[in-house]
Amino acid sequence: MSPANTAAQLRITEIFYSLQGETHRVGLPTVFIRLTGCPLRCTYCDTAYAFTGGETVAIADILGQVAAYAPRYVTVTGGEPLAQKNCIVLLRALCDAGYQVSLETGGAMDISAVDARVMRVVDIKTPGSGELAKNRWENLALLTAHDEIKFVLCDEADYHWAQELIEQHRLDAKCPVLFSPVHDVLNPTRLAEWILRDRLPVRLQVQLHKILWNNAAGH
Repeated sequence: MSPANTAAQLRITEIFYSLQGETHRVGLPTVFIRLTGCPLRCTYCDTAYAFTGGETVAIADILGQVAAYAPRYVTVTGGEPLAQKNCIVLLRALCDAGYQVSLETGGAMDISAVDARVMRVVDIKTPGSGELAKNRWENLALLTAHDEIKFVLCDEADYHWAQELIEQHRLDAKCPVLFSPVHDVLNPTRLAEWILRDRLPVRLQVQLHKILWNNAAGH
């Protein structure tokens, strides 16, 4: 594998140090790199501030900012990070630097070029998101046990839709599956009860950062 081109540039909204709010790494101190821009407009989006603006930064400088926190874990998020082609370069550079790296992607972009060392967290868009048509279904065949699938659920209709998709594609046999209720829209207790009732092979997650910091930017 050739070394990453650290002179390459990306549009960055923010880089910050916080606790991971989701996935099986929830609660772990993590550096987040939020890339600017997203082709999706989900009804519940909580990072619209990352759609535009940001600052153009060389990957070498991003690595320097990350190193200042001396982290073990790094998450590349957005917006939609894969909308910038140099995201692939950044992910490889972070892995080469020795970090445990995860990528949060909305599922509309091709994940095939992502470094195999990266944990890919693929958010499958439900009908309630308003972006169902943007799902790139070819990504499902690329997932491994190292990755995770996330469903953000707006209501019981989304829940049943996700349930059917899991059963149809045996998603739980591919990798861990996460169910996350839209904050302040779907009651997490209700979602928990549905999961228990139907004995679904999924993990319920609530967003820890919203509980701790009320979704403030930089957390």
